[in-house]
Order: sequence, then structure tokens, then C-alpha cells
Amino acid sequence: MVLPSLRRVFRYVAWIFLLAVLAGLCVLLVRAFDARGKPDLMPWHRIALAHELRADAIDERFTWADYLAREQQVFDELHSQLAAAAVPGEYRYESGSRLGARAGERDWNRSFESTPAEPRGGVLLLHGLTDSPYSVRTLAATYERAGFAVIAPRLPGHGTVPAGLLDVHWQDWRAVVRIAMRELRARVGAGKPIHLVGYSNGGALALDYALDALGDAGLPAPQRIVLVSPMIGLRPFASLSRWLPLFGGFAYFEKSRWIDILPEFNPYKYNSFPTNGALQSYLLTATLRARIAGLSASGRLARLPPLLAFQSVLDSTVSSADVVHALFDKLPSNGSELVLFDINRANLLAPMFRSVAAGQLDALHGTPPRAYRLDVVGNLRADTLDVGERRYEPGAGEAVERALGLAFPADVYSLSHVALPFPCDDPLYGSAPRTDEDYGIRLGTLVLRGERGALQVSAEQLQRLTCNPFFGYLEQRVAATLP
Repeated sequence: MVLPSLRRVFRYVAWIFLLAVLAGLCVLLVRAFDARGKPDLMPWHRIALAHELRADAIDERFTWADYLAREQQVFDELHSQLAAAAVPGEYRYESGSRLGARAGERDWNRSFESTPAEPRGGVLLLHGLTDSPYSVRTLAATYERAGFAVIAPRLPGHGTVPAGLLDVHWQDWRAVVRIAMRELRARVGAGKPIHLVGYSNGGALALDYALDALGDAGLPAPQRIVLVSPMIGLRPFASLSRWLPLFGGFAYFEKSRWIDILPEFNPYKYNSFPTNGALQSYLLTATLRARIAGLSASGRLARLPPLLAFQSVLDSTVSSADVVHALFDKLPSNGSELVLFDINRANLLAPMFRSVAAGQLDALHGTPPRAYRLDVVGNLRADTLDVGERRYEPGAGEAVERALGLAFPADVYSLSHVALPFPCDDPLYGSAPRTDEDYGIRLGTLVLRGERGALQVSAEQLQRLTCNPFFGYLEQRVAATLP
């Protein structure tokens, strides 16, 4: 009697599983049809660059010089393919565009480096997803002034065309990090400190490398890690990204391989975003969180160098909660520091905050007793724009407060994921940009007003804060880690 009952249970489970699969396929098919309504794909959404580096095509003999030579081939190929598929216009990639570096100027889409005659140390800076080395240029200058050798690699799939992210793998990024770190150690010599700086997705790659170095004596170990808006965890939607382009192999549904298809008006960052980009970051961060948890449980994180991280309380790209709970709450007592930038609680728009946004800071305070120092940068009082720092020393439950001589701009209600690494005089992203450099557009001052529903780019994206009014504070904190 038991056996027939088990068979019925198995049949029910099989039917439920089959129905779930069919329902999932129907949802994906509906999404594929819906994606056909996106804007038309342009040549830069289809160009494939054969010379882009792949992790499985290199070995230990592959050098930084080899990578730079390969990068030159990538850009030669890119310019050739764009010329063959010329589209007139004013935006990036279009013939006649004035966006980007002028002839004879440095192209910040490419890797950059500098080495003083007698380096005091070295730093490797890693940019974010869809970004370019432009996003770490200002922090690189901080290290240059301190006499550090600097290497900022362009990670595969970036700085060229959005289609470069269609078939990239996160292991390709990891391979370039290792190549660059070997070169950096050779330049500065033994005994001098190496810092590892990562912004967003680059933060995940920086930690991935540091964890690898714990168990591999052949990898040059960093002595300090600096993270800016680190991608430790993503929004739950990212886990679905592997399935979204299921029908993308059919020409009829090729737009389903893209989350966004947008005009490319940013000279140093993609606006269009393929699902594979989200998938690779999801795979990287999922692997990273599992490694951190395992090493923490076994006590092997004890040799991890000190971390200094900066994170906006509100961040629509990465999970602020994972920065605190999946990373910092698991760190040993090694001198690590976390800086959280709070929302503007004195802003007249404060009553408009959703309750989850207003209460986000309370959810991010970490699990006491903390083994790290926590600094919260925010309003000194609820009735002033003046900003101070509330410092919680490791193990302490009460904060020590000090004024910073800074203030929230009256029209800023919070920082953002993309704002933190850019000063407000940045020539591209700054709200008060310098005029000594001109890339054809000043995104930090772009203000558009009109009726809803008319623009391809969402109003929220255009209103997102693109520079950090407290960048000077951030820079001082980084400089304080230098010898």
C-alpha cells in the first residue's frame, strides 16, 4: 500500500515541477516579446572584438606589456569596425561626435599607469561594471601625489562598446587583476606597500584577489584595501539574469539579451546594459560572499589586510546591507573601517522618504560588538544642513561626534552609488565642473524639465547624483592610510 502512495506523490511532484517550468518559460517568452519594443539595436550593440582578452587564452608568461599590446589591437579593431558601420550623429560612437577625449589627449577608456623614479609603494585601481578607468582617475591622483606607482587596468569588455559585455566572463576580469598585480610588485620592489582600490564591481574583484592571495604565496599580497561602493551583493533581480535572454539566440528576440538599450551620451560609461553584465557580477558576488562566510567561520580571515570602505546608505545598484552584514560583520579585529554616508535628514523633502529609506541607517549599524570602526557621516542635527561624523570605535555602543565643516547641498537628499568616487569639480560628472577639460558634455550639470514619458532615459537616471559633495573627506581618509 505504501508503494502506490509514493508513486502518486512522485507523480504530483513531477507535474508541479513541469507546470513550474512551463510557467517560467511562458514568462520568459512574454519578456522576449516585450523586449522587441525596445529601441533599435545599433552597430555598437552588435560589434564583436576578436582581440579582447579571455582568461583561458593566457598563461603565467603573459605580462602587463602583453596586455597593453592586446588592448591596442582591441581599439584598432574597434575604430575599424565603427568606421565600416558609420552612423552620423553627435553621440558616442557616431561619426562626427565630439564626446570623449580630443586628439592628443589621454583616452580614459583605456588602461593608464604611472611610476615615479623612487616609488614609495604601489596601488592597483579597479573600475566598476559598464565603467572605464575614468572612474578611478581622481583617486589615482591621490596616490600619485604620495609617490606611489599607479596601475589602473581597463577590464575586458569595458571602454569599447556595450556589446563587449555580451560574452565576457568575470574570470576574464580576475585574470587581468593578477597580471596587473604582478607588474605592480615588480615596479615597486619587495618590502614596499601595495594598496588595492576597487570601485563597485572593482571592489568585488579587489576582495576576490585578496582572498586568493591568502592561500597562494605566489600572488603579491596587498597591505591595504580601499573599497568605494563595493559590490558585495546585488538586488535579487540579478539572480534571474541568467534566464532572461533564454530566447536571445534567435534573431527575432535578440533584444532580450539587453536590460537597457539607450542612447550612448556618456563618453566613459555605457548606458546600454546587456543581461550578461548583470549575470557575471551576480556570479562574482555570490562566489565572493560564500568565500567570505567560509573563511570567517574557519578563522582564516585573520590574515586579511585592513579594509577601508565607503558606502552610501541609499544605493540602488548594490546592497548596502551586504556590505555591512556579509562583509564587515564577518571581519576579524584587523583595523578595518567602514564609512556610511547617511541621507539628508534636514532636507525639506525628508517627509517624502519612504519608510524603508528613512530607516535604512538603523538597519545598517552592524551587529555589535563590531570588530571594525564605523563612521556615519550625516546631519549634525535634524534642523541643519551642517554635516558631522559619528564614530563608533570597535566594540563601542556609543558614538563620538565631531563637526566636519561640511554641509549637504540644499537640493541633495542623498548620495548615490555612482557619486562617491567623483569630486564635484569633476569635468564630466561634477555639479561645479572644472573647465580645463572638456569631453563634449557635462553630465553633472544636466537639468532637463518637461512632460513625463517623453524620454528614452528615465527621469530618475538623469536626476541621480553624479558627484560626491564630501569627496574631500573621502580623499583625506584614503590619504591617511598612506605611509
